[in-house]
Amino acid sequence: MRIYIGTDAAGLEGLRTGSLEGAPVLAESDDEEHEYEAMLAAAEDGPVVVVAEIDHDEQSVTAREVVSFHTDIDGSGNLAWFAPEEINTVLEHLSR
Repeated sequence: MRIYIGTDAAGLEGLRTGSLEGAPVLAESDDEEHEYEAMLAAAEDGPVVVVAEIDHDEQSVTAREVVSFHTDIDGSGNLAWFAPEEINTVLEHLSR
């Protein structure tokens, strides 16, 4: 199951050392448009959206489950895509 969680720098730091806290947003379906809507809804909870694949509703999200990060890097409102390995880049952006 793919989930979307809005978070901030503190949440990403927690993810690096353990698990991510936050209310997950689920897409209405696997349709690309519904997934995009879920990502935008999650973005209301923080400047970064963490996309993760989990097996069940009560599973915690660790770095292993992360599929991607999305954040607005230029103030345009468009969410740029980052690979899970780019967590440091996302954190650097948030510190600016």
